[in-house]
Formats: sequence, C-alpha cells, structure tokens
Amino acid sequence: MKTPREFLRKLQLYLSRERFANDLSDEMAFHREQKVKELVAGGMREREAREAAERAFGNATRTAEESHDVVAFQFESALQDFRFAVRQLKKNPGFAVTAILILALGIGASATIFAFVNAVLIKPLPYPDPSRIVAVTETVMPLIPRAVLSYPDFLDWKRSSTSFDGFDVYSGRSFLLPGADATQRVRGARVTDGFFNTLRTKALLGRTLQPGDDAAKAQVVVLSYAGWQKYFGGRPDVVGQTATLSGVPFTVVGVLPKDFQFAVMGDVEVWSPMEPLGPCDQRRSCHFLGGIARLKDGVTLQAADQEMKAIAAQLEKQYPGSNRGQGGTAYAFSEEVTGKVRPILMMLMGGSLLLLIIACVNVTSLLLARSETRRREIAVRGAMGASFGRLVRQFAIEGLVLVVSGGLAGILFAAWAMRVLMKLVSPDMLDGLPMLRGLGLNASVHAYAVEVTLLAAVLFAVVPVLRIRAADLHGGMVEGGRGASSTSWRRVGSNLVVAELAIAAVLLVGAGLLTQSLYRVLRVPLGFHSDHLATLLVDAPRLGYEKPEQQTALARRLTSDVANSPGVRSADIATIGPVSFNGNTDWIRFVGKPFGGEHNEVNERDVTPGYFSTLQARLIRGRFFTREDEDAGRKVAVINETLAKKYFPDEDPVGKKYGDMGLSPDSIKEIVGVVEDIREGSLDSEVWPAEYLPFSQDPDTGFVIVARTAQDPSAALPMMMDTVHKTDSGLASMFALTMDERIALSQTAYFHRSSAWLVGAFSALALLLSVVGLYGVISYSVSQRTREIGVRMALGAEPRSVYKMILEDAGRLAVVGVGIGLVAAVLLARLAGKLLFGVASWDAPTLAGVALLLLACALSAAFLPARRAASLDPVDVLRAE
Repeated sequence: MKTPREFLRKLQLYLSRERFANDLSDEMAFHREQKVKELVAGGMREREAREAAERAFGNATRTAEESHDVVAFQFESALQDFRFAVRQLKKNPGFAVTAILILALGIGASATIFAFVNAVLIKPLPYPDPSRIVAVTETVMPLIPRAVLSYPDFLDWKRSSTSFDGFDVYSGRSFLLPGADATQRVRGARVTDGFFNTLRTKALLGRTLQPGDDAAKAQVVVLSYAGWQKYFGGRPDVVGQTATLSGVPFTVVGVLPKDFQFAVMGDVEVWSPMEPLGPCDQRRSCHFLGGIARLKDGVTLQAADQEMKAIAAQLEKQYPGSNRGQGGTAYAFSEEVTGKVRPILMMLMGGSLLLLIIACVNVTSLLLARSETRRREIAVRGAMGASFGRLVRQFAIEGLVLVVSGGLAGILFAAWAMRVLMKLVSPDMLDGLPMLRGLGLNASVHAYAVEVTLLAAVLFAVVPVLRIRAADLHGGMVEGGRGASSTSWRRVGSNLVVAELAIAAVLLVGAGLLTQSLYRVLRVPLGFHSDHLATLLVDAPRLGYEKPEQQTALARRLTSDVANSPGVRSADIATIGPVSFNGNTDWIRFVGKPFGGEHNEVNERDVTPGYFSTLQARLIRGRFFTREDEDAGRKVAVINETLAKKYFPDEDPVGKKYGDMGLSPDSIKEIVGVVEDIREGSLDSEVWPAEYLPFSQDPDTGFVIVARTAQDPSAALPMMMDTVHKTDSGLASMFALTMDERIALSQTAYFHRSSAWLVGAFSALALLLSVVGLYGVISYSVSQRTREIGVRMALGAEPRSVYKMILEDAGRLAVVGVGIGLVAAVLLARLAGKLLFGVASWDAPTLAGVALLLLACALSAAFLPARRAASLDPVDVLRAE
C-alpha cells in the first residue's frame, strides 16, 4: 500500500506529464498547420499538403514520448544535482553556515537601507501625477537660496504666472483646544483655498476648501483623519459641527483621507483658510509662506523656473524697497520633502552596498577555496563521462542553494533591523517624513532582495566554473598539478583580499570622519552654558490676550512664578529659544551710515531683561537692557558679536542707532551692548547677525520659558508645566525639555549621530569580514604550501623565517588594499563633504588610525596560520607527501 507521500509524488508526476503532453501536442499541431499553409502556398492541394506534413513530422506519439523522456531526464538529473548539493553542504557545515551568515548580513543590511531609500526617495509622492507638482520660492542670494514668500508677492506671482494649473501657499498655525485636564495645542496650517485642488486631494467626508473660503471671517476648517479620530471620536456626522479653537468657533466642512500627508508641514490636524489675519499678511517685507504649484500640461519645470525668475525681476523693479535682491525659483516638490535626508540616505545606501560587496567577495573566496579542494572530484566525474555543462550546472545549483538560504535569512534580518532602526527615528524626524510610517517588507523590498540574491547566485555559479579548465577533467588526479593550481589560487585569493581591505578602509574612514563630525557638532560654541537649563514652550490664546499689555503682564507673571519655585535660580522668556533656527528676521538700516537700499537681514529675538544672565551669556561691550529700560519705554537693543563685526568692523557699536529701512522715528533703537554670539540656528549652520530687543516692546502670545536650575533641570520641568496651568488653565505648554536634550534631539545632531552609528556598524562588519577573509586566504595558502614549507624546514629553515614569509605575504596584501582604500575614501569623502562638519575629507589622524587598525588586524589574522606553519614537523610532512 502506498503511503500518502508516495501517492502525492505519483500524482504530481502524472499531472506534470499530462500538462507537458498537452503543451507539446498544441505546439506540434501549430507547426504542422504552418507546414500545411506553406505547402499550399507553394501550389500543392490541401489534402496532399497535410499528408506531406504528417510524413515530415513523423509519428506524433513517438515524438511525444521521446520529448518527455528527454525532459524527464533533465528534471531528474537536476533533482539529483540539488540533492548532491545539499549533501555536500551537510558534509561541510562550517563552510555552509559561514557562507549563509555572511550572505544574510550583506543582503539583510542592503535590503534594510533600501527600504528607507525606497520609502523616502523612490516612491512617488502620494498625489495624482506627482511629477507635475513643484515648489515655488523666492531666493535671497547668497544668504537664503530658497526663501519663503510674502503674501503680497504671492498674489502678484499668481496673477502674473502662466505656467501653473493651480498655485497656492501654506504656513503653520497653532490652535488651542480646551481639555478636561489642560489646554491642548492643536497643530494647524493655513492654506489658500485652492491648495487641495492643486494637490488633487478629495475629502473623505464633506469637502475640502473651495474658492471663497479665503475671505475674512469664513471660519471653516478641514480636519485630518487623525484629528477627526482624536478630537471627534471618528463621528460620521462631524461635517457641520462647530469646533471652538483658540476661543473662536469654526465650522468643520470636511475630513481628509487617512493616507493624506503633506510632509513639509508634518502632522497637521486642522487645516484652515489663509484669511489674512494681521499686519504681517499685508506687508510685502514679511515672508512666511511656502509655495506649491502644479505645472500645466506641456509646461516644463525649466520653463516655469525661468518665468518665476522673470516675475521676481519685475517685482524687484516695481518695489525696490521691499524686493531688492530677491529672485524666484521653481523646483520639484520632492526636493522640498526629501532634500535634507537625501545625502544621508544615499551615503547609507552606498555603505550597505559596499558591505554587500565584501560579503559576496568573502563567499566567493570560500567557494574558490572549496573548488580547489574538489579538483580530484571534478577529474573523477569527468573521467566517468560528466560533461563540462553538467559540472557547470552542479556548481550553479550549489551556488543557488547557498544564496537562496542566505537571502531568506537576510530578509528575516532586514525585518528585524527595520524595526530596530524605526525605534531610533526621532519623533520630529518622523513628523517630517510621514512616508516612513508603516515601513516594512513590502513588494519593492522583496523584489530588491530577490534581485540581489539572483545576482549573487549568478556570481557564485560562474566564479567556480571559471576555475574548471578542460585539463581539470582529466589531469586533476595528478598530484603534480597541485603546485600550479595553488599558485593560481593564491593569486586570485590575494586579489579578493585586497578588494575586501580596500572597501573596509573606505567604510572605516567614512565612520571615522562622521564620528568626528558628530563630536564637533555636539561641541560647537553655543555662546551660553547649556547645563542646568530647562525650557518650555507656552502658547496663549489671542482671546483674552489681544493687547500687548496683557501679553507682557502674562510673561512677567509666569517668569516670576517659575523663578520663585524651589530649585530654580532664574527664569526668563524669548520669542524663539536658542539652537532653533535662523529666521524671524528683521531688515535694518544704521543711522549715519551710507545706505543703498540693500537688505541688512538679522535674526530678531525678543527677550526679557534677565535672559542673558539666565543663559550665562558673556557681555563683550556695554550693558544688557533692564526692567527700567522697559518701564521707561526706551528703544534699546543688544546685538551679537557677528552683527558688530559685520557692520561696525573698526568701531565700537555701543551708542550707535539703527531702525527700519525707512528710519521711521518709532523704529529707531540705540545699541546698548554687544553679547558673545549665541547660537540661534541649528548646530551646523553659520551664526547670523542678531538683535535682541525688550520683549515688552513687541510681545507675543507664544514664547519659550528658559529657567536655570540649581539641580537636575529635568526635575523642574513638571513644576514649570504645573505653574503655567495654574496661572491660566487656557494656556498650553509643550516641548518640555532640558537644553541638553534640545541639543541632543535636534535634527542636526540626529542626522550626524545616525549616520555615524550606521556607517560605524557597516565598517565594523566590514572589518570583521575582511579579517575573516584574509585569515581564510592565508590559512588555505599555508595548507597548500605544506610540502614547500616542510622542505624548507628540512633544509634548515628556522621557524622565524616561516613566520616572516607568511606575515610578509599578509602585510603586502594589507598595504596594497589599505592604500587603495584610503585614496578611494578621500575621493568619496570629498563628494560627501556636505555630511561632514568641522573635519576635512583628508583628515590625517583618521586616515592614519584606519591604516594602523587594518594593518594590525591583518597581521593578527595571519599570525595563527603562520604559527601553525612554523610548528610543522618536516619529517611528518615529507612522509605524508
């Protein structure tokens, strides 16, 4: 009685035979019919033509049987080769496990980084026809290559442009939503009424914004899917409901689809019409808007860019005061989304590919070494009638078994690595790259892994075959040929080791330079003492704090209450905290200095009088402004050292006066002090000129509280939040961080840190694989030279001469590989110069350190084989030979 397994096998064979027979019958019938048509066309009657075609094709049944026998034989022999390959790997578990693990590391690391590259750089933006969407910005060269727009400029650009089928602008806007425990800050955005139409986005419920919603007092909002779920519980009747935001009632007119994203604005929960809200919206000199447009059919990006430049030039002539030096540009919107992370992702992709190459080289080296040990087997099989093609197929199947096993393990490793790396992505970065959410093993990643696996399979099948010469089929059993073959192997193996060491050197130099960049970024001069500083962002509703006096009184009450709390030495306020961004600028003109209408652009920061003392910033000249200056209404300012050096290079700026570009009397301020540069922008950005003005003279409802504590600043953060809520339950507080946390979690620090860690991990694996590869080559070379070494020692060679011979061989390989790698590393580092900070691509200590490390590892890897060779007994060696 047949077992179920035997029955299934018979059934499978029967079905495959039936399928093959049907396909063959159809094929033969087609060719017979073609022959009949050919004979009829030549003048033969159809009946005679069919008889002639039957005679030409012979007995159909016999032909089918013969064809099936050939195919069955090919299948059976291939199955035999597969079983033989599995048996060979089982007989050599060390080789099999090593090769599979190496491949898993290479394929897994490469697939992991590809998943990030695919999600961010390759996949199109989630809008219909995304290649037609462009970003439109102004340019202020050389200071700001891509600058935000002013609302009046946008209106002129939209009115004058002919390249776009939709041109809109957007900006951030926060709302306050009262909660049961505390007021929540809702992330919002202001957009012009054609924004969603330009993106071709339809509402899930209700509608998006429509023409006319930009009109003042429209008071409508569109919710994101997340906002709908969070604040309205996903109620289907939300459209038409009223949402009171910042004390103002808004009507919900629609809900966006779940998959909608606008990465440059992050996780916006509430979208409102632009509705010009204040004086900034009316000033041509007030820039705060991002521009987005959709190209008309037939219009190229280059044509649109040229039109924006022409319009900007016209506006510069028309409004020389506000638009002097301002150009215009249009570029692919995908650059706006991915521009900051593109260089880092491409560098990481390059690093993972180099690691994959090292893995493939290592396994190739193992396969070549193994093929050398199987020369006798190859010769025996050749003598017994195995054709060259059959041997090629055998190696191909063995390579396929290896690489498929390594590929499957690599995919599992990639799935784990993706989860680990996603946990390392900061919330701020994920907010700006929403396409990373749901990252995993999708179809594109699987396809990439399969492609890499197939390429590796071809490599591992071809390389050992290249080592099989026709003479091997008959002369491989002759021992005398071993010396020549081992010499040839050493040459091939040496070249592979050189390649491995060169790639490892490239990765190690990259890791060293990125680590130094991270070190320098985290230690840039801040201009203040970051320790024992706690920071908290506070947002107050406009309703109840409309007047400047109310905003000033709130700021003074909060700073007083926080400063009087236990463990707090002082507390002050700034409209924008340090180490944030260069922006919120002011155009200034100096009294008594020549002026040609140029834009003297400086960072503007409004701060309370004790701000500099709380930061422990150093006063260089003059004094800081005081509470008395505020109470007396004196127009005073403190400037930073960069502003002083740029505009007062050879004079003392204290006592000098400046104002707006028209020097209107209300704008004139007197410089009372110069402070050491406080880093206002990101850690790796240049320090801009900056002015510090009394908060009471230009207060706001949003500001940052900075408190200096006597002990751990993180312990003061809950108390600061509690103080804010006790002062007014309508206030929202968020981003409670110590200053050191702000710096460590900043996007700049994160990019440099993640790059250094990942490239460092790649380089560590590359170093390990290179050392293993070198050890394997030297060890195998020693085993092939056992007879030669035994003869040398029998003739009187000392063990130290054997050490010297083997270590010199390893040293030569290391020197060549490291030398090539260092040159390549310097060239590649120059191309990736934007990723480096404060360190040159040819940094001598890094290059020297990498060279010494690789040379030391290479000699260490060669020591064990050298020791084994030096301990050989020549008598035993010669007897064995």
